[in-house]
Amino acid sequence: MKLVIQIPCLNEETTLPLVLETIPKKISGIDEILVVVIDDGSTDKTVAVAKAHGVKHFVRHPARRGLGRSFQDGMYKALELGADILVNTDGDNQYPQKSIPALIRPIIDGAADIVVADRQTNKIAHFSPFKKLLQRIGSTIVNMAASTNVPDAASGFRAYSREALYKLNPTTSFSYCMETIIQAGNKGLSIASIPITVNPKTRESRLFKSNGEHIYKSASAIVRAFIMYRPYVLFISIGSALLIAGIVPFARYGYFFLKHEHGNHLQSLLLGSILLIGSVLSFVLGVIADLVRVNRILAEQDLEINKHIRFGN
Repeated sequence: MKLVIQIPCLNEETTLPLVLETIPKKISGIDEILVVVIDDGSTDKTVAVAKAHGVKHFVRHPARRGLGRSFQDGMYKALELGADILVNTDGDNQYPQKSIPALIRPIIDGAADIVVADRQTNKIAHFSPFKKLLQRIGSTIVNMAASTNVPDAASGFRAYSREALYKLNPTTSFSYCMETIIQAGNKGLSIASIPITVNPKTRESRLFKSNGEHIYKSASAIVRAFIMYRPYVLFISIGSALLIAGIVPFARYGYFFLKHEHGNHLQSLLLGSILLIGSVLSFVLGVIADLVRVNRILAEQDLEINKHIRFGN
């Protein structure tokens, strides 16, 4: 089996050597290990450092395109190289490369399509209580959207089988972590998790400048991915809520009418009508969104077939 380890990098000349030097050279069940460095518009000596440490495979972005796009380009590079398993790690040395054998073992054994490392965020000293809470909430929401049970949905230390690479099609430029879990869960891919202990912090995250930005971008990615696969849940929920809310003003008007209190209650009819129209529109949008979902599924099936043809079975 061939293992490809990809490392998305943005100005990681200082920490990249720590990552490359700790990647296992031999792993039981693996015949060949290749390392791919994804340079996302670095302006330092990241590429030169990688070459000095023996890296021969690169994906180069002339300008920064984001972690999500870097991951997507790395997926295609791994398929081009004939990867049976792809491991994604980070260039800041956050993750322990010594855990790669354990990370890929469920895939080698045929027990999982994807393995996500659990950083055990409650034990990470440099994570604030608020950040730990956000991680738990985020993982819970993703698991609800994907019908999965991943303890650390935001972890970027992951392993993917070749079949998973054929099926997954991330579209976000921010972070692929949440989106790929939701896609995998809705496509019936098996996801496992193993606990790890992260390395000491080397620098601040470059994905976001504040917790507020992180929450906004993560929430946007989750909602977008969820709507892609279960739009009817959202629109039927909104439509049902508006329908119930719209019946109340009509019931109020009917009550006063039966009581022969013919005051000026036309505002109830007006409010009820607006809410009921909103309900109908929501149901219509749900039908349209579900048709779009079906078309997306068919398009992704064609894309999967094209990947098989392009990269071999």
